[in-house]
Amino acid sequence: MQLSRDNRIFIVVLLSRITDNILIENIQGFIVSIIFVKNSLAKFVLLVCIIALLQACTTKAVIETGQQVDTGAIAPAYIIGPGDMLRIFVWGNTELSGDVPVRPDGRITTPLVEDIVASGKTPTQLAREMEQNLKRYMKNPVVTVTVTQFVGRYTEQIRVVGEVATPRSIPFRESISVLDVIITVGGLTEFAAGNRAIIVRTINGKSINIPVKLENLLDDGDFSANVRMQPGDVLFVPEAWF
Repeated sequence: MQLSRDNRIFIVVLLSRITDNILIENIQGFIVSIIFVKNSLAKFVLLVCIIALLQACTTKAVIETGQQVDTGAIAPAYIIGPGDMLRIFVWGNTELSGDVPVRPDGRITTPLVEDIVASGKTPTQLAREMEQNLKRYMKNPVVTVTVTQFVGRYTEQIRVVGEVATPRSIPFRESISVLDVIITVGGLTEFAAGNRAIIVRTINGKSINIPVKLENLLDDGDFSANVRMQPGDVLFVPEAWF
């Protein structure tokens, strides 16, 4: 298709305006132009420009805020585990409310509801089950369960062993990184071989070893070594060779 001289100039001007980062303030003008421009090719180019501007505005917003645009994804609900501390609130019945720990067997005991399994359920699921149990004693009970101290299920905890200040298990939380883990356990010992550390991760029933350069991360600020942790990971920091 042959473009007239006027169309070529028109396209060059539009593209140059995009290149100059004139973003949202130009979108309105482009929309108005579409209404009055009769040339079908020019209208097509205008539509392409508007789409490009919208994408540029989105990218700019992400860069300036440092946050990803919400895609509507829902984070998984917290699953109660042994060691968690729960606050049980029964509306209108303070004598049935209170703080209870989840026992090592995964159960809790509250007034009128004894030995109910809490581990493996969300707080909402546990609340609904407790309401069903309390219906034997009262009409239309309303229960709220809140987790006040988090430990999580054993299979989801992150275990840290080897040459760290305080080897321990820590609860998994969303977006936790190996740097967060090292800070939580108090750092490495003076005998640690940080660059020979590994993360042992189980995927589909098979264990894999992921090398981690902790010395590069902690001493040199190399954040490419800041690996994202997953539920059930084991971080092992070996002793240095002398």
